[in-house]
Amino acid sequence: MKNIITQFSRIFVGILFIISGLIKLNDPIGFAFKLEEYFSQPVLNLPFLEPLALAIAVIMVILEVVLGIMLLIGFKQKLTIWSLLLMIVFFTFLTFYSAYFNKVTDCGCFGDALKLTPWESFTKDIVLLFFILILVINIKLIKPLFKNNVNAILTGITLVLCIFMAYWVLNHLPLKDFRAYKVGTNIEEGMAFPPDAEPAVIEMIFVYKVNGVDTEFTDKELMSIPPGAQFVDRKDKIISLGYVPPIHDFTMEKEDVDFTSTFLAEPKLMLFISYNLEIADEAGLQKLEALHQAAVKKGYKVIGMTASSQQEIAKVKAKYNFTFEYYFTDATTLKTIERANPSIVTLEKGTITQKVHYNDIDKLKL
Repeated sequence: MKNIITQFSRIFVGILFIISGLIKLNDPIGFAFKLEEYFSQPVLNLPFLEPLALAIAVIMVILEVVLGIMLLIGFKQKLTIWSLLLMIVFFTFLTFYSAYFNKVTDCGCFGDALKLTPWESFTKDIVLLFFILILVINIKLIKPLFKNNVNAILTGITLVLCIFMAYWVLNHLPLKDFRAYKVGTNIEEGMAFPPDAEPAVIEMIFVYKVNGVDTEFTDKELMSIPPGAQFVDRKDKIISLGYVPPIHDFTMEKEDVDFTSTFLAEPKLMLFISYNLEIADEAGLQKLEALHQAAVKKGYKVIGMTASSQQEIAKVKAKYNFTFEYYFTDATTLKTIERANPSIVTLEKGTITQKVHYNDIDKLKL
């Protein structure tokens, strides 16, 4: 029975680490954004790690896959199992911190393929920790499937394939797009609320100073506020988020005017996505004006979308002689639409028809 439980744990942990690693390896930039969120000042307050987020993300996801394979084939048992234990302890700490303090609403454990709440993520990690501890206790029961040199070759092949996959998706696009803005999506439909959608439940909290102490009252307790109490503040407490459409916070604004509906009605629209122009790739930016001119000749309306300041926009337009206009969109939304900075997206009446990395402009069909 002990051996059966151990082998089940070995297969379960190995497969789950491989799946989780491959999903994040498909989109390491997305996982890097999540790590940046963890490293930020409001969460773990480790800002010095933010510039290293992408490198850390790539190393971690490759390790997940390689360690998962090593566990399944029984290669370097002690190194593999203790490494898995260290990783899961680290992940468990992050997910508990997120859940308990409500700091990060999605751990990114399975990228955009499977969204988990913070407590669901923490529960998943506790289950994994349980099975890895079984492996630690029964490490002598983990036997190699093949001879040592064969296991080493299989591990090496896995490592090389993972590195190649990381290189490919970083210089092109994810092999599989799990995001809300994948090709074929109509943005207006993605922002719509179904007639039977569950509304958000929000409770109004009123703060009054009673005998020198700030005291909270719900809207149902207003009649119980004592005479002479001074109003301090009013805040909203979210009881239930209700239905959240897959696409939200999507706007196309300029000088406080919202052009979203106008642009999404365009029969041919091309977007140049740059969530931050200050760190946008120079080689990519240099290609945009020529593409703009070619697209206009084919009947496209071409605009840029960024969360950068007007000063940064003016600086970039002057440097690269851009003749198209930039419109404001939330940075998180732009990062969700496409990972490359810059990247190109085409739409037909609000439906996404093409998405390309700046390295693949020649693949655009105008």
